[in-house]
Amino acid sequence: MKFCSQCGNPVTQRIPEGDSRLRFVCDSCQTIHYQNPNIVAGCVATWGNKVLLCRRAIEPRLGYWTLPAGFMENGETIEQAAIRETAEEACARVRNLSIYTLIDVPHINQVHVFFRAELADLNFAAGPESLEVQLFDEVDIPWDELAFRTVGRTLECFFADRRAEVYPVRSESIPPLAQPAN
Repeated sequence: MKFCSQCGNPVTQRIPEGDSRLRFVCDSCQTIHYQNPNIVAGCVATWGNKVLLCRRAIEPRLGYWTLPAGFMENGETIEQAAIRETAEEACARVRNLSIYTLIDVPHINQVHVFFRAELADLNFAAGPESLEVQLFDEVDIPWDELAFRTVGRTLECFFADRRAEVYPVRSESIPPLAQPAN
């Protein structure tokens, strides 16, 4: 950040009085610009034993498979965001949502939240951000073609929990990928 969104003057990084973190602060109008994580919301949408996946039509990870999910918007609940993203990406309607995984991704300043949900019907199709949408049995999941580690981890948990017939709310953290040594 270089300029204040309130007055347009340059900002500097410093720890404001009474705070403990480095922030962007406008020296002109004294506005403190807090930067907080983005929330990604989505669904593990099922029909019988199958899970709905979308092949991404956008970057990042164009062409890879994902659960229908995306960034939460201001003015909506996390559940509304998951329902909206499932409708946008898969043109699918879901019901009986229950929170399932909360995965912190601190190295990219995100929190991913997935709900377990049932498809209301089989009327789904690729939305503008998807190349295709398909139901998968566990054995057919394209594990090596999943777009994000949070999606893979959520699916791993889901299939294990389905076998146990118990679905606890899971809270985990995904560390950054190890960088190769030079």
